[in-house]
Amino acid sequence: MDSSQYRAFLSYSHSDGKWAAWLHRSLESYRPPRRLVGVMTGSGRVPKRLAPVFRDREELPTATDLSAAISAALRKSACQIVICSPRAARSRWVNEEILDFKRLGREDRIFCLIVDGEPNASDDPRRADDECFPPALRYRLGPDGNLSSVRAEPIAADARRGKDGRNHARLKLIAGMLGLGFDALRQREQARRNRQLFVIAASALVGMVLTTALAAAALIARATAERQTTLARVEAQTAQQTTNFLVGLFRISDPTAARGNRVTARAMLDAGATRVRTQLAGQPRIQATLMDTLGRAYMGLGLYGEAKPLLQTAVATRRAIRPTEPIELGTSLSSLGELLTLRAEYPAADRDYRQAIDLQSAQPESRRDEAALARSYLGLGSELADRGRLPEAERRLRQALAVERKYLPGANEDTARTLEALGKVVDRLGRLSEALPLMQQAVAMQRMLWGAQPYPDYADAINDLGLLQLEGGNYRQSEQQFRESIAMKRLLLGDRHPEIATGLNNLGLVLDDDGNLSAAESAYREALAMQKELLGEVHPAVANTLNNLAYVQYEKGEVRNALATERESLAIYRKLFPGDNPKVAGILNTMGFWLFETGKYGTAERDIEEGLAMRQHLFGKSHPEVAASLTHLAIIEAATHQYAAAIASAQAAERIWSAELPGSAWKIALAQSAEGAALAGMGHYAAAQKLLVHCRTVLANDPGAFPMYRALNQRYLDQLQRQRLTTSGARLPVSARIPVARANFR
Repeated sequence: MDSSQYRAFLSYSHSDGKWAAWLHRSLESYRPPRRLVGVMTGSGRVPKRLAPVFRDREELPTATDLSAAISAALRKSACQIVICSPRAARSRWVNEEILDFKRLGREDRIFCLIVDGEPNASDDPRRADDECFPPALRYRLGPDGNLSSVRAEPIAADARRGKDGRNHARLKLIAGMLGLGFDALRQREQARRNRQLFVIAASALVGMVLTTALAAAALIARATAERQTTLARVEAQTAQQTTNFLVGLFRISDPTAARGNRVTARAMLDAGATRVRTQLAGQPRIQATLMDTLGRAYMGLGLYGEAKPLLQTAVATRRAIRPTEPIELGTSLSSLGELLTLRAEYPAADRDYRQAIDLQSAQPESRRDEAALARSYLGLGSELADRGRLPEAERRLRQALAVERKYLPGANEDTARTLEALGKVVDRLGRLSEALPLMQQAVAMQRMLWGAQPYPDYADAINDLGLLQLEGGNYRQSEQQFRESIAMKRLLLGDRHPEIATGLNNLGLVLDDDGNLSAAESAYREALAMQKELLGEVHPAVANTLNNLAYVQYEKGEVRNALATERESLAIYRKLFPGDNPKVAGILNTMGFWLFETGKYGTAERDIEEGLAMRQHLFGKSHPEVAASLTHLAIIEAATHQYAAAIASAQAAERIWSAELPGSAWKIALAQSAEGAALAGMGHYAAAQKLLVHCRTVLANDPGAFPMYRALNQRYLDQLQRQRLTTSGARLPVSARIPVARANFR
């Protein structure tokens, strides 16, 4: 933005010239708040003013070649603002200007001001005349430089009556141009207006002595000024005392305690928590603010036990203040909900998040903190995802994203966090191809915000992209991202932190997939010890690491040890998640297969059937996780001579996999192998051999297929040959022990 000649290029139909003139004057006369000037954002440094803004009637009165001049102005503009109306939607020139700007690679720097009509009305032919977005706004640019069929989501402010209104719409556009959050800019503007109101009120008080005719107006003005002054005084007092308190934490009364300047953040937090409890009892509002701040600081260090009483007391204190301030209470409830989620205290977290959302969404639009509301939606969505309630989690996260895209245009931390959380949930719902772009957007947004500078959310996004790439088979890239994330977190958090344990756990996954089992086991055990120390014995992170460790033991041939470790993981999940849960179902499916390998068919079948019932209840009957359970069930049914049932289970799995995967996918071939074994058991040798030979080819050529499944298919073929050579008609058992290798279906 700093190097562009124009701050913005206005594109509009000349029928909307009055709107263009108003917006042109509003933008060029706007002065960003002084405290924001010079701040670096994703759009460059915040300037002292937004002029010049390009508008053709103002800038090209003498141009002889309008098309060349317009193209040149587009190239020299930091962003483009499109005034959207049915007239603009039908304007060829507006559409071409948008296309030209997109071809400059600046699609994310286009902002819309809706003044008339309806967005995307053309989706309904009966309302096509009401469409306010030109085609170039509704669709993304393809690789060939022309519009593709992929729908875009324009960033729009809405000046129509009953929507944002002119002033809020103008501020949203300015926030997008500057790369700032709308809420932050709105609050700055409100503070500036309050100061102006105070000056006006003071002038009215002076005028009161000159004429009794203005007495009533002056009294009203004085009352308004007093209210504003009181509020400003309270805010200033809170801010000043908060600042003084935090500065005081760095003062060391005992010089020997600070020898060498070696004072830890933990020591300062502990000292601060003691002072808050003892010295601020008579100032509950300031006390609650500082307890909230210190509680979140403890949370950032992974000290969840120390954070909990502070955040609980902050909520209780805010409830006791009369009159209760709902915005502040909502913020404290949301902070407590985040901590309770990290501690796996899900029902309490759910209650606090929902109370926060109710308080925040009930505020009138002029007072509502949209960023805080979006954060509460994000927190609730993340908590629901942890509990396995994925469809509702996705709905809440999309609510958060909708609020952020409306009120926080451009690159910002909140939107990046929500994209990351949504990507993880969408992936868990079985839509990896949709999840990857969401996660890539999150990483790109964090990189735009932080560059090479380490930051916790940036490290999280890199880590989570690594997980999705691991799932997609991009092992080298995944390992590189895990190591980058761990290195960044060590710089930020030190060597012992729950986030470091999470990174080690994920690194173990890649090492496991590369066959480096000893290194993978070492990473898992280091993570496990750290998690038990910091989080306690009963926590989802502990259960997850135990599950991963069990897989390494299994791959090393230690099946009984693997089962014992997996039972420990299952016990934790069952305690945390009574009833149906995806994690519980996955472990039951895994344990069932491993029990099958040890010959305990009855127990194996019960576990797999319980996991299958959970998955069908959670996801419906056509989900890939249901297919994984059906495949394992078919293998056991074939082994125990339940041939008709095995064929039914295998074919049901095949139908689900076929809707999700290419026709040659090894998972389909595995289900078909179980079907072939059942056909052989029923004496249909020709059909069985044809199917099993086909599956052998698929399993051999698909790099995703694990050796254990190739060996199982080969054993089915070998047994088929023995059955065909048996003249007595006796059938050999299909279920010889499978060589130990990693099971893919969890």
